[in-house]
Amino acid sequence: MSSSTGQRVRHALVGTGSRAEMFVRALVRDHADTAELVAFADVNQARMDAHNRWLGELGHPPVPTYRAGDLAAMLGGERVDVLVVTSVDDTHAGHIDTALRAGCDVITEKPMTVDAAGCRQILDAVADTGRQVRVAFNYRYNPLHEKLRELLADGAVGEVGSVHFEWLLDVRHGADYFRRWHRDKAHSGGLMVHKAGHHFDLVNWWLDATPVEVYASGRLFFYGEAGRRHGYARDYDRAHGSPAAGDDPFALRLDAHPKLRELYLDAEAEDGYQRDRNVFAPGVDIEDDMAVLARYSTGATMTYHLTAYAPYEGYRVMVNGSRGRLELEVVESDHVSPASAGALKGAALHGDEAAAEAGHATLTLRPFWAPPQVVPVSGHTRSGHGGADARMARVLIGGEPDPMGRAATARDGALALLTGLAANRSFTTGAPVRVADLLDLP
Repeated sequence: MSSSTGQRVRHALVGTGSRAEMFVRALVRDHADTAELVAFADVNQARMDAHNRWLGELGHPPVPTYRAGDLAAMLGGERVDVLVVTSVDDTHAGHIDTALRAGCDVITEKPMTVDAAGCRQILDAVADTGRQVRVAFNYRYNPLHEKLRELLADGAVGEVGSVHFEWLLDVRHGADYFRRWHRDKAHSGGLMVHKAGHHFDLVNWWLDATPVEVYASGRLFFYGEAGRRHGYARDYDRAHGSPAAGDDPFALRLDAHPKLRELYLDAEAEDGYQRDRNVFAPGVDIEDDMAVLARYSTGATMTYHLTAYAPYEGYRVMVNGSRGRLELEVVESDHVSPASAGALKGAALHGDEAAAEAGHATLTLRPFWAPPQVVPVSGHTRSGHGGADARMARVLIGGEPDPMGRAATARDGALALLTGLAANRSFTTGAPVRVADLLDLP
């Protein structure tokens, strides 16, 4: 990716919520020799002002701010080479299309978009312009996941027959999707798109395969109005200023998180967005307990389960092949302590710090007719999504060589999205869904 000036690559960012901070730090602190942050765009001026103030703490001058509706003017006026998209998921397609047709490349947070129409819009813009979209599937950069891919590519288990993948979001992390805009499927695509898209992309990447057919079942079991049945409901709409939220372990206390207060509570007057909704309040239309069966172009199958209300945070992956089995077990936090139940996962900003509770990770190869072998993995940490965020930034922003092909393309983004969309449709119809019936990719 080259700069229009021949100097540092000029980046602008649209969407200045909490996830933006990781990209901002990477641009102005970690990769300032190759990259330059030149502008912010958002629907909320207060959030952009907060990020500009934090830039000052990093020793960087403030950058110009633009309303999201003026994105095209920003891209031209600031001579932007790369747009970083960290806005609400259902706005991605429009922002990406605008940037590509303005002659920019794009780095976008996952999911690439939330529906098949937006996906087609992006793919058409890529084809029309020849510009590049890279999707920030940071889990590809986790050393554990890299090692698993390397072992599969080297034939450690032979031909892959099946994958079982279980992901557990604890009642601190999982609850957070039900108090903010993610609770509305029109904005997020639901957890099959917003969260499981990470996991579906990993399986596509690990197997070097594409999804063909998906059958799924999902429901809202724990959050939303189900909370009254389970005895967790409290009678308030949002936590801030609500006495009924005082003893609720599911309540997010924005006052306790200075950066979240500045980004959201102090910015509410501008757009009315509330970051601390009651997770058991009415209006949730996404699922929290989901099971998926998928078939791939190689003939392999995947069984997948996502639970958003678990007592601990972690995941298990089992890959069965013609020569043995690989097992990955990761416990990110072995419980949720009462003291941190009303906080966010690990830190005020998502994924930036490790949780205080204990955790571990083990990758085991079980070949036929031989004892199991624990596979050593270096570089894995309990912060920054297993060390993946920093490693991703080195590739997407720093220009580090990428021989493993971790930088996901627009097509990769589409394949992950379509698996989630097929699961959502199967939830509704009760029938298997052919991925090509949603969007036929070449």
